[in-house]
Amino acid sequence: MDFFHRKKKCEQCDEKFTTDGDLMHHARHIHHQTIVNCTECGKEFVHEKDRLHHARKEHDEKMKKRSNKESFPDKNDSLQDRVDEQTKHFSDKL
Repeated sequence: MDFFHRKKKCEQCDEKFTTDGDLMHHARHIHHQTIVNCTECGKEFVHEKDRLHHARKEHDEKMKKRSNKESFPDKNDSLQDRVDEQTKHFSDKL
């Protein structure tokens, strides 16, 4: 089986295409199928499963940054502790 030259297959009529663009054009014009867009980058997909795979693969780094706990202040610090940390370099002598 040649994984590098796989043809894109329409799941409705089993017709095969060499590019994703050809498959999307076929799905739109022959089957009047709705195309799914990635909400992050706008890339188009014929199937929702392909969009989900793309989002996990391509946009996973962005999701990791969102869940990074180090980017948020420590919940154990009080508001006053954070204010004190920010103002410790200021002098009270005017």
